[in-house]
Amino acid sequence: MSLVDLIAQADERGLAASGLACLDRCVPLLGGDDEVLRPLWSSLVDGGAWGECLERARTELDVPEPEPPAADEDEAAVLVRGMLAAAPDDPSATGLREWADTCSVAALRIHLLLDAAAGDTGTCPVSAHREGLTDGISPLVAAELRRQVAVLELLAGRGAGGLRPALEVSTEGRRVLRAVVSRRARGRA
Repeated sequence: MSLVDLIAQADERGLAASGLACLDRCVPLLGGDDEVLRPLWSSLVDGGAWGECLERARTELDVPEPEPPAADEDEAAVLVRGMLAAAPDDPSATGLREWADTCSVAALRIHLLLDAAAGDTGTCPVSAHREGLTDGISPLVAAELRRQVAVLELLAGRGAGGLRPALEVSTEGRRVLRAVVSRRARGRA
């Protein structure tokens, strides 16, 4: 089943977790620590105060960068900020499916921008990859696509019990992206 199909079939919790997981994996681009979105994950488990946790995360992640980023990282950071800004204040809001879909596209685009093996990023059909066409997909984008599918499948198959493994999938992806960002920063120095 394609990523687009999985998003179309996901319930509210699956959609919220999908969007949150995409955002969580991209937090290194905003300089956020690994725990900044943890309260949002917890609120999906216990029905806690998603809106309050979201506002704290927005405040914490809105930090100025110490030096101007490279052009591609600047676009990537803008995409991450857009995901965070567009997050609904209620995890059962009507725009949740749209947010999850937007986060999916943004996260794949971010991974494409940061993937040195991707070559010309202007011609990559991220939308085609989401539909299941993976010819010519770069390694970093392929890994992100697999993680997005895994999160949605975990939530579809296990409900709330899938949140912990979905967080683990997201944590792995965050570590990979943090390493890519670090490697690129060393290359510029």
